[in-house]
Amino acid sequence: MTIRGDLDDIAACHCSQCRRWSGHVWAAVPVPDDRLEVEGAEHVRWFKSSDKAERGFCGTCGSSIFWRAFGRGETDVAVGCIEPPTGLRLQRHIWVGDKGDYYDIADGAPQEDRQ
Repeated sequence: MTIRGDLDDIAACHCSQCRRWSGHVWAAVPVPDDRLEVEGAEHVRWFKSSDKAERGFCGTCGSSIFWRAFGRGETDVAVGCIEPPTGLRLQRHIWVGDKGDYYDIADGAPQEDRQ
């Protein structure tokens, strides 16, 4: 995938859907759709995960890659899918009120009960 321009605002989502989707927390960065180019887009499969959003995954290997809210004009890209070095840092935690009971958040980044 090619992302044009700078990235920031990496959020770690702790909601139950993201934890199930990723196996733990979902760390992603929003990218305006006009700055995102996906090579092999024909292999991406989309799943409507709620009335508000859908999730994209690789139909070949099953990797969780994207999340996007309908009509927002941007796609959240899994940070783990971006080739290093990214130069990025986690900026905040969201949906911490729904986080799993098996871990603590201790990195000092701001925590939001919701998004």
